[in-house]
Amino acid sequence: MYIVTHRQLFFQHIAQTTDFPLALEIDRAEGVYLYGHEGQAYMDLISGIGVSNVGHRHPAVLAAIQAQLDKYMHLMVYGEYVQGTQAELARALVDTIDAETAYGPIDNVYFTNSGAEAIEGAMKVAKRFTGRSELIACHNAYHGSTQGALSLSGDENFKRNYRPLLPDIRHIQHGRWADLPQITTRTAAVIMEVVQGEAGVRVPDPAYLQAVRERCTAVGALLIFDEIQTGFGRTGTFWAFQGGPVVPDVLVSAKGMGGGMPIGAFMAPTAVMNVIKNNPMLGHITTFGGHPVSCAASLATLRVIQDQKLYADAERKGQLIRSLLTHPAIRAIRGKGLMMAVEFDSFEVLKPIIDRAIVPGEDQPGLTRPGLARPGIITDWFLFCNNSMRLAPPLTITDDEIRLACGIINESIAGLSR
Repeated sequence: MYIVTHRQLFFQHIAQTTDFPLALEIDRAEGVYLYGHEGQAYMDLISGIGVSNVGHRHPAVLAAIQAQLDKYMHLMVYGEYVQGTQAELARALVDTIDAETAYGPIDNVYFTNSGAEAIEGAMKVAKRFTGRSELIACHNAYHGSTQGALSLSGDENFKRNYRPLLPDIRHIQHGRWADLPQITTRTAAVIMEVVQGEAGVRVPDPAYLQAVRERCTAVGALLIFDEIQTGFGRTGTFWAFQGGPVVPDVLVSAKGMGGGMPIGAFMAPTAVMNVIKNNPMLGHITTFGGHPVSCAASLATLRVIQDQKLYADAERKGQLIRSLLTHPAIRAIRGKGLMMAVEFDSFEVLKPIIDRAIVPGEDQPGLTRPGLARPGIITDWFLFCNNSMRLAPPLTITDDEIRLACGIINESIAGLSR
């Protein structure tokens, strides 16, 4: 009897996004590790691209999911029923922000299914609230792949085959002071990453963000911070903007927010968010946004990060990684907390390192304990910076796991010259 394997089904029926997917066949996951169907281990140093901030299948997240499953799942489209987990999560999010804007405190939350959807909602709110149409984003920014979010993204290679996109989008250089006069009284909002992610983890001068804030205030434009990658403790504070004096008018979150479940949100003062209630009513709607099971997982994730102060140790762990990645082929290490980019001369240098590191191996003295096979190390490059290795491990990663991972990466770099 012929048996069709999962791998065959994957290539036959799953829509592919490249001609060369990783195609790792994962059987289970726990903490920082993924395990193949033959038991081989992979250490996830990118957290599923910034998602598993508390690790895979955190016990508190699993317990919260199970407790919610015992109550109810989907009940009604967003915003019509009082759902306890939604309300509790909204309050907990507002408490983490604790920030005042010119329009009042950020005290209103709109839940979505993803970061791109949250960006779409923030765009609509900004246009509606200001009565303006122009949106300003940054070159080499990534905000999602939906038509509106893609219009904001700052790389023509990703956009040219999908035009026409949204009109009235302007792009400036992240960190370039000379571009700030382009923010004018025509501008509805400036949408900006606090730390640019897909550009290769570019951390701006705090004074620059302050200047953007002042310019937006002066011309009456909203400042929207995209914290889809940086939020939930990734950069050393719960939100990356909390590392400085600048407060946005609208805050966008997703990825690490759900502990592995799909969820996103855009958050703003009530005065700003109220514009979607009328003219027309239901000005922004979603069926599954704020799904109760995802909200339960998110609330548990938030509490784990806060109770264990995982964000407080992110910078120290990032510095440990810097101290251990010492090969002379490394040209620079950029980052904030546990959001890092390790730069090499070119993609042609980096790609074989990634490919070598991901392959599980045998016992290696100095790297693994006797009898313990070397795990594969999952890393990545960036959409707009393909000569830099992405490192964004779960915030729960231990010092010993960091030492193991960095040792394997160093060995993978050194192996190229053998």
